[in-house]
Amino acid sequence: MESAAARPRPVLAAGTVLPEDAGRAALVARVHDPEAGGPCVAAVRGERVVDLTAVAPTVSDLLERDDAAEVVREADGGRAWRLDDLLGAPPGQGDVPHLLAPVDLQVIKAAGVTFARSLLERVIEERTGGDPAQATRVRERVVRLVGGRLDGIRPGSPEAAKVKELLLAEGLWSQYLEVGIGPDPEVFTKAPVLSAVGTGADIGVLRASVWNNPEPEAVLVADSRGRVRGATLGNDVNLRDVEGRSALLLSRAKDNNASCAIGPFVRLLDDGFGIDAVRGLDIDLRVEGPDGYVLRGSSSLREISRDVLDLVSATYGAHHQYPDGFVLFTGTLFAPTEDRRAPGEGFTHEYGDTVHISSPRLGALVNTVVPSEEAPPWTSGVGALMRSLARRGLL
Repeated sequence: MESAAARPRPVLAAGTVLPEDAGRAALVARVHDPEAGGPCVAAVRGERVVDLTAVAPTVSDLLERDDAAEVVREADGGRAWRLDDLLGAPPGQGDVPHLLAPVDLQVIKAAGVTFARSLLERVIEERTGGDPAQATRVRERVVRLVGGRLDGIRPGSPEAAKVKELLLAEGLWSQYLEVGIGPDPEVFTKAPVLSAVGTGADIGVLRASVWNNPEPEAVLVADSRGRVRGATLGNDVNLRDVEGRSALLLSRAKDNNASCAIGPFVRLLDDGFGIDAVRGLDIDLRVEGPDGYVLRGSSSLREISRDVLDLVSATYGAHHQYPDGFVLFTGTLFAPTEDRRAPGEGFTHEYGDTVHISSPRLGALVNTVVPSEEAPPWTSGVGALMRSLARRGLL
């Protein structure tokens, strides 16, 4: 990758990040406000962002309320900010109000290998040992021998078990196929509580990585009872070379400084945006490089292998609870294979890439790629949040 020297940043405005039907949506934001001395829970009302922290000190608390959507639409608030001003603030600068990731105390979970196309790419990573130079050769063989056998297969079904037997006999079974079509999905902890970055912020990729990509995903937001209360967008940044060497390096590949982006807002479920609307979400990706390079892709939850509520059930239940709720990345169909640097090596990020992840019903999450080692350090955790709320008399 090139140096991460200062580069022109994308100009964000309300019209580019709001959902197309924002006037009918109940949208939750979080704002860093230096005047308040910490983060504020806020409602997005048109191009105004209204402080609701006195009503609900955390997003987690807000989502425990059955009337959360009504509160977001109608509750009297405190101070207000212009959305354009928040979007125009320099990323990581603590002395001006700016948007944060719109979740706080929720545990950040992720489901992996939930789409057949990305499933095959995980198998390819494993077979190449994380070496991008071998990707084209291995891809041709894996797609030829495995791809067609996955068409229409329901994970955990008797048909899936038969496919497993056949692939085992041919020496082609993989741990990724196990979680892709087996009875149990992959669900892992993506990042620590409060570590996610929001729209407009830098997003981090380890310096050592030479094969990596964005993962545009729909993110479910659930309360302490496992009820899905809303949805947003996320980038589950993936270091393909690291995870390809060993799945035991998943944490090294996934959990680094600024390697998890969520936003721009949580859209609460209501009569006009229910779980079926989530199931039908289309997600678009655009990567714009500092050299003029452009990559486009898309993902649709209609093609997911497991229903989103099945993924929630695999995360929350008698086996595991989350007292402050959780968010759940639902996986991605997108796995870029086009060459960027050299023939046969596929796509990888360059520092300065701008990543646009958007969906008509959820808005746009926009981030700029930098080395994780140079992203603004994560300094505000649970203790800092509690002290801030206590100083404001909100606990």
